[in-house]
Amino acid sequence: MNQDKMHLINKIFNNETIRAVWDKDDEKYYISVVDIVSVVSESKDGRKYWNKLKQRLREEGNESVTNCHQLKLKSSDGKYYNTDVCDIEGMFRIIESIPSKNAEPIKQWLAHLGSERIDEVFDPSLTMQRAIDTYRAKGYDEAWIAKRIKGIQERKKLTDVWKDGGIEKNHEYAILTNEIYKGWSGMKACEYKAYKGLRKESLRDNMTDIEVALADLGELATRDIALSEHPEGLTENIDVARRGGQVANDARKSYERQTKKSAISNQNALNYQYIDENHKLENK
Repeated sequence: MNQDKMHLINKIFNNETIRAVWDKDDEKYYISVVDIVSVVSESKDGRKYWNKLKQRLREEGNESVTNCHQLKLKSSDGKYYNTDVCDIEGMFRIIESIPSKNAEPIKQWLAHLGSERIDEVFDPSLTMQRAIDTYRAKGYDEAWIAKRIKGIQERKKLTDVWKDGGIEKNHEYAILTNEIYKGWSGMKACEYKAYKGLRKESLRDNMTDIEVALADLGELATRDIALSEHPEGLTENIDVARRGGQVANDARKSYERQTKKSAISNQNALNYQYIDENHKLENK
């Protein structure tokens, strides 16, 4: 499987993020098995549950496991790891091996997911509309959504410039993004998410107005410097990303000097709060 020909995405089922990739050649989804298993089994450790289930299925000679592939998917720590995936048909067979009341709803969701993507191929505007509907359902207002959609478009312009400069691998895009973030916030994306108490949620979706403005400025400056200097390869692009981040950092310092408050906030947009299960058990 050629991951360069695949589009990494996230889908939402009952407020749970399901990681997936769209294979442009096969025109089908490959879904993270552990994400689906976690939802269906309601296990606190979906990865451990899947490892045990996988072992049992292998012993039984079940073909569901042999039909699984491994792709690099982004984890909650912002890094990419080899992750078991399979297509929707194979996922149905795995779900059938898990006794759960959630089996039927997730099957219906997966079936809809497959037909939804086919519709989007013929009418790409449906992708944007579904994103808008998802943001509305999460409670974001129309002005915020409009700015977020514009931000996504601007981000695409930056990644296109990086691609022209020889950047092709997903982890390279992540490295460059981290350099911009570190330049103005002092934190990598995963550290910033942890600071805000986030796990799978989008960092940009949970920034304040000034944080979004600084993130946008850092990426815009990086893009314009790259367009001017035409850096080639990861090393040269890292240098440009750091300088773009510094432009946003200069703006941050000016903002904080004038407002006498920090531009960096540990608040998230929708007041997510996770409970540390280990700490909870210790207290009991």
